[in-house]
Amino acid sequence: MAFSLGPVGQIALGVADADRSEAFYGGVLGLRKLFRFGGLVFFDCAGLRLLLDQAPADAPKLGGPIYFRVADIGLARRELEGRGVVFADQIHLIAPMDDHDLWMTFFRDPDEHVLALMMEAPKGWTPSAP
Repeated sequence: MAFSLGPVGQIALGVADADRSEAFYGGVLGLRKLFRFGGLVFFDCAGLRLLLDQAPADAPKLGGPIYFRVADIGLARRELEGRGVVFADQIHLIAPMDDHDLWMTFFRDPDEHVLALMMEAPKGWTPSAP
């Protein structure tokens, strides 16, 4: 049997304040919390586990960017803006592919990790005005 890696099961981000990050990822982004153990908070991202790890203040913050797939990037962005998320850019075309176009927009969490919304859209699709 040949060796091969399976799908990624978990990613981790170092955070300064587990309570604040739990509120952001669970309350603002709407991810389903799996459990918490002390300064470790685990969320489900459609089968990928996200671990938020409260690190000492002087420790480097790990991770990012994290790209969240969405069915409608304009709708997702408007919903998150309504929840107080501030975006760093406009929705923009990242790469025209042979059979679809890749669109993204970026924002940050309370620890300044870069996060993004991404949409693989049909060729020729453009975002609607906000």
